[in-house]
Amino acid sequence: MARAGMDETEPLLGLATTLSNTLPATETAVPAHNDLALDFDPNGDPDNPREWPSPFKWSITLLLTALAFTVTFNCISVVPIANRIVSDLSPDGRPDKYASVLLVTIWELGEAAGPLLIAPLSEIVGRWPVLNVANTLFVLTTLLAASAPTVPLLIVARALSGLVVVSNVLNPAIVGDIFDPDHRGSPLSLVALSPLLGGAAGPAIGGAIAETLGWRWVLYMAAIFVGICQVLFLTCFRETYKVAILRRRAQRRQPMDTEGATPNREKKGKRGALVESIVRPFIVFGSSGVLMALSLFGSVIFSHFYNFAVTLPDIFEDRYHLSPAVTGGSMVCFSIGSAASVMVCNVTLDRIYVRMKAANNGVGQPEFRLPMVIVGGFALPVMVAAYGWAAELLVPLWVLLVLMGLVGFALMLAFVPVSAYVVDAFGLYAASAMTGLIVARCLMGTFLPLATTPLVRNYGFGWGFTILGAVSLGLAPIPVLVFRYGERWRQLSRYTKSS
Repeated sequence: MARAGMDETEPLLGLATTLSNTLPATETAVPAHNDLALDFDPNGDPDNPREWPSPFKWSITLLLTALAFTVTFNCISVVPIANRIVSDLSPDGRPDKYASVLLVTIWELGEAAGPLLIAPLSEIVGRWPVLNVANTLFVLTTLLAASAPTVPLLIVARALSGLVVVSNVLNPAIVGDIFDPDHRGSPLSLVALSPLLGGAAGPAIGGAIAETLGWRWVLYMAAIFVGICQVLFLTCFRETYKVAILRRRAQRRQPMDTEGATPNREKKGKRGALVESIVRPFIVFGSSGVLMALSLFGSVIFSHFYNFAVTLPDIFEDRYHLSPAVTGGSMVCFSIGSAASVMVCNVTLDRIYVRMKAANNGVGQPEFRLPMVIVGGFALPVMVAAYGWAAELLVPLWVLLVLMGLVGFALMLAFVPVSAYVVDAFGLYAASAMTGLIVARCLMGTFLPLATTPLVRNYGFGWGFTILGAVSLGLAPIPVLVFRYGERWRQLSRYTKSS
């Protein structure tokens, strides 16, 4: 955590000074009275995103929420119809279980690779251009998927769609740009809630559309949703990244011919900064044991969402003999539980943080975000095992649906505050730090469900999900240890070290 009285985002401002030949590169902001000030005016600055009017900041949050909804809708809407899509596109008309699973999870592999470039680019050129270019590509790749004539091309198009997703890595970072630490809990919870709504609406709407208009229209509708969001971003969104804003201010104030500055020198400076920023996510991740531990914990926790998604047709269609539309609609129960959990986080995250900060002599710590993670981390394995045995024993359908909701509740309780922790701990490096978290989560979300299929086939739903729950239980002590020793461990990384 940054020392008291210092903006937690100051360490990266040294990067901005490379663009001004009259100023030395430092790791702290240049005093505000300098002619080429590289910090916002502490007495009030209209360019400071944290001083923007609250309604405007919340409108940005709602726009980010809408984008997150469309991304998850696009990703999950094919869950109940994946087998049908593969059968329709296969030359022999046969379903392929692994292809059906990959059709859903390959998206995560794209999301694992995308942030490696998206995050550093956003720290060089700013959030606005990266977000708008990526959203435009997202529309195009979704249209490519909708018109794909073969299964391999469809899978490639889905991977490309995941590759250009920006919401996972930039949404928490943008919230960190515009809200102070004491007020981040609610907007982060809202941003986390939206994908759950998309996860509920996607399978239900996807199943219904596939039965009436055909599965391609599921993807066409997703492209329309993203296109509407992109128009709103082009017209309503403003740059929020502190370094990008201050860099442009410095460029406007910089004399045209300062110490022989040339376009080539400026390009070399930007090129070096870009290379540094591309490498930074790896450096940030590798230098922070806390980030690596929480990434492992969070990735296994979140992979249960995909474990549920890919086994949904096997349970609800094959064992309970429900239609694809009803099977997709059952995800609403998971999302209701998840939404309830996010609401709990919305109410409690900031309150817990403020209360623990007051008890700590007014000094806030990122670890104050973790109490709810600890509760969810130990509750989730129990709920996962119970769900598996309910499916195995063919209990009444309502019991299975209730357990789905409880799994969603525990999962989000364990996952949502982790993003808040990363944003608080890494400041302006939040995008790079979130990259590590997202890459680990996406890789686990891609490949663990591929192992779930043979696990369930060999051991049944009961023991299969019990084994998955046991893996989560083995990782549950991680947030406990970070809560207890995280402040000390953070001193080992220059990106989270207190000054």
